[in-house]
Amino acid sequence: MNEDIFRAVVAALEQGQDAALVTIVRTSGSTPQRVGAKMLVYPDGRTLGTIGGGCYESDAAGKAREALATRRTQLVRYELSDDVAGESGLICGGQMEVYIEPLEPAAHLYIVGAGHVSGELSRFAAHTGFRVHVLDDRERFANRDRFPDASEILVETIPDALARIEWPSNSFVVVVTRGHRHDLDALRAVAGRRFRYVGMIGSRAKVKRVFDELTATGCPAEWLQQVHAPIGLDIGAVTPAEIAVSILAELVAVKNGKSSPGISLARRA
Repeated sequence: MNEDIFRAVVAALEQGQDAALVTIVRTSGSTPQRVGAKMLVYPDGRTLGTIGGGCYESDAAGKAREALATRRTQLVRYELSDDVAGESGLICGGQMEVYIEPLEPAAHLYIVGAGHVSGELSRFAAHTGFRVHVLDDRERFANRDRFPDASEILVETIPDALARIEWPSNSFVVVVTRGHRHDLDALRAVAGRRFRYVGMIGSRAKVKRVFDELTATGCPAEWLQQVHAPIGLDIGAVTPAEIAVSILAELVAVKNGKSSPGISLARRA
C-alpha cells in the first residue's frame, strides 16, 4: 500500500496539488498498525492508505487538513485505550505517535510583465525554489535571453493568456506590467480566483485608482482585500533589484505561513 501512497505523493508534487502525509513514527504496546504505516490526506477529506482506522484515524485526518491550512507539521500522540479509541472498539492498550507533514510542491510564480523588476525577481525567485512563469505581450522583453531561469515564457495578450491558464493550487501572481491600464487588465482577468498570493506594484494613489475601477465594474471587495498592494515589504527599496528583493521576501513569507494580509481598501484611502 505504501507504494501506492508514494506514487500519489509524486503525482501531487508534480501537479502542485495540496496533500498531507500522515506517518506512524512510534508505537508502544498493542497497535493496529506498525511504525511506517502511512495515510495521504487531501484538502477535500479524501484519504489514501490507513494508520489503523477508527476515530483516531479520523482525528488524524482532520489534523492533516489543519496542517494544510497552516503549512505546519504536527506530532500527535494517541492512547489507544482512551475514549476516542473506545468509541470505535479499537481498544488495543497501546500508544502511537503520528507525524503529520503537509507536502510542499514547488510554488508557481506567475510574473505578469517583463520589465526590469521582473527580470531581477525571476532570477531571485528561481534560486529560492519557485517555478517561474513570465507573461508579456512584447517578445523583445519576454524572451529566454532576459529570463534564462524561467520555466515558461508566454508572449501574448495579457488578459487572454491569464484567462486560459490552468492555475495550480499553489499559484503566486505578481502584477508588474508597464502601466496602469495593463495592471488593471491583468487584475480584472484573474479577479475572483483563489491564489496563494496576488500582488500589484504601484504607488498608493495608483493602487486606489485601479481598485476603484475594479470595484466599479463589479469586482468583489472581499477578493480585493486579499491583494497585496503596494507590493512587497517596506525596506526602502529603490533599484529594480532592491524592489525584487522586497517582493520576494513577501512571497517567501506567504509561502512559509508568516505573512500579513493584503492592505485593506480602508488603508488605501
